[in-house]
Amino acid sequence: MYRKYVHGLNTLVPIEGNRRVPYINFDNAATTPPFKAVMKRINSFSHYYSSVHRGTGYKSIVSSLHYDNARDIVLDFVGADPQFYTAIFVKNTTEAINKLSYRLKDEIKDGIVLSTYMEHHSNDLPWRYKYRVDYVEVDERGRLSLHHLEYLLKRYKGKVKLVTVTGASNVTGYVNPIHRIARLCHKYGSKIMVDGAQLVPHHPVDLKPVDHPEHIDYIAFSAHKMYAPFGIGVLIGPRASFEKGFSENIGGGTVDIVTPKEVIWAPPPEKEEAGTPNLFGVVALVESIKVLKKLGMEAISGYERKLTKYTLERLKEVPNIVIYDDEDIKNKVSIISFNIHGLHHALVAAALAVEGGIGVRSGCFCAQPYVQKLLKVSVKEMEKYKGNMNIPRPGTVRISYGIYNTFDEINVLVELLKQIGSNVDYYNYKYKSLLST
Repeated sequence: MYRKYVHGLNTLVPIEGNRRVPYINFDNAATTPPFKAVMKRINSFSHYYSSVHRGTGYKSIVSSLHYDNARDIVLDFVGADPQFYTAIFVKNTTEAINKLSYRLKDEIKDGIVLSTYMEHHSNDLPWRYKYRVDYVEVDERGRLSLHHLEYLLKRYKGKVKLVTVTGASNVTGYVNPIHRIARLCHKYGSKIMVDGAQLVPHHPVDLKPVDHPEHIDYIAFSAHKMYAPFGIGVLIGPRASFEKGFSENIGGGTVDIVTPKEVIWAPPPEKEEAGTPNLFGVVALVESIKVLKKLGMEAISGYERKLTKYTLERLKEVPNIVIYDDEDIKNKVSIISFNIHGLHHALVAAALAVEGGIGVRSGCFCAQPYVQKLLKVSVKEMEKYKGNMNIPRPGTVRISYGIYNTFDEINVLVELLKQIGSNVDYYNYKYKSLLST
C-alpha cells in the first residue's frame, strides 16, 4: 500500500540465465530509495535554488527561508522544543556524532563516556579516541543490560557525563528503551545521546519536554535512511551546548565579525555549519518528513512489524538457518540477521543477488564488536584476522525492510533461501571463488 510513494521500484536487474527481474531491495538499513514526492520537490525547487544567507536576490531569499524554516520542521518531527534545542545540518549521522564528540570536550573534560557493545562504529570510535570510555554489556540475545548500565553509573560516582546509545540496532533491529535509559542517566548526573539512524525512519520518536526526567539530550539521524538520499543528516541538542567555543570545522558562514586580530563567532546553529550548506539535502529531508507524517509513523511501524513477523515465521522453513533474533516483534525495527549453517554469509548474499535479484547486506555492518558477541567470537579468535585480508571474516546476512516492501517479496526470498539451505555443498562450490577475491 506504500509502494506508490517510492521512486524506482519497477527497476529490472540482470540475474543468471540472461534474465531480468524486478529488483527486491532488502538493504534499507543501509540506505533507502527516495520518495517520489522528494524527487518531484527537488526538481520543482531547482528553479529557485540559490545561495543561502546574505544574498539579496529573490532566489537567495527564498532559498534562505526554506533552509532556516527546515530546522523547526525537523525539531517538530522528533518532539524537540525549539526554544531549547537546535538542529544542526551535517552530512549524515556519522558526522553528527563526530561533531558532538568534539563540541562536548569542555562539558566532559576528565569525565567518562559510556558507550555499549551494540553500537555502530560511528557511535563508538569518535568517543574512544577522545575520552575515557567504558562499555555497557549485552546479553546472549544481544539486548542491552540496563542492570549493567546502572552498575556502571553507580560505580563511577557521578563521573559519567554522557551515555551514548543506539536507538535501534542496525544488526538485530532491537529497539532500546531510550527513555528508561534517559531516566537512569539523569538520575546519576549524566546526559544521553541517541544514535537515531535506524530508529527515526521506522518508529515514532519524541524527545519529551526538557523538564521530564526521561527527556533525550541529543539525537542524530540521516535523511538517506528515510527516503531522502541527498547527503544530509541532523544533530539535535541543547543550544547551550554549542554556545561556547567553536566548531571543529570553521570558515565561511560560522562568524559574525572577523578582523586581523579577532573573531566573533556566529550563534548556533550557524557557527556549526561551515561553508555552503546542502540546500537540496534539506529540501529533500523536509519533503520526506511531510510524507512520513502524512502516512503516520505508528502506521509505518505497524506495517513493518507485520513484515518482520511474517518473515520470522517463514524463515523457520529454511534448512540450516540460524537466526540472531527472537519473536519479540514489539521491541524491534524491521531488521533480521541470520546465517546458513555451513555457508559463509558473503556466499548467501551473492546467491540471493545473482539468482533472485535480491539485495541484502552481509558482514558486520560497521558493528564488529556486537556481531562478534552474537556469533560468540572471542577477542583471541579475532587475532588471526589482523593483517590478513585473505581469511573470510565472520559476519551475518542482514534483511532490512522499508515501508514499500511486500509479503510477496518475502516469499521470493524464503523460497530461494530454502533452496540454498538445502544445497549447502553445491553453493559452497558454486560461489567459492568469491571468498578468494
